[in-house]
Amino acid sequence: MLCARLRSTVTPQGISGRWTAPLVAAAVLVLQAGPALASCQFLMPIGGGGEPVVQKRISPDGLVRRNNWNTDFAVDRNFSRYRITLQSASTERAVFPIAVFLRFTDNTDIRLVNENRTLEPNQTHVFGPFPAVPGKRTNQVNVRVGATTMPGSTGFSYRVSVEGCT
Repeated sequence: MLCARLRSTVTPQGISGRWTAPLVAAAVLVLQAGPALASCQFLMPIGGGGEPVVQKRISPDGLVRRNNWNTDFAVDRNFSRYRITLQSASTERAVFPIAVFLRFTDNTDIRLVNENRTLEPNQTHVFGPFPAVPGKRTNQVNVRVGATTMPGSTGFSYRVSVEGCT
């Protein structure tokens, strides 16, 4: 209905009419929001303490010792979309190098995110929703926060969670 109304206000001279600006603004918000997600549930971290939200601090690079950059979330059923939430738990502005992968039962994976996300204290960023890959069965979502190319991020704290949506 919104699209039909917007189309009716478009003329060869451009967009006109009393409701043009509010309709265009509403259309942009709807398009940015993406499809409504019917139902989402938190995925549980593998080897976690039973809580869906994991809090960590970025450890130094694991050249000598193992780092704690990876958190795996178990996927126990089919979902149509996945959403990842990253929240700064640091007391100052921080850069979080984040990569997110869907891992499949055939031992392949696909990278969904690979970026350096700057967050203010307690600021949250939601990645996705990302669609499931047709023909593949997802069994894990891997979230990696930390990178050898970003040693300045060592020591910053964050919270991360993953949701599967139908």
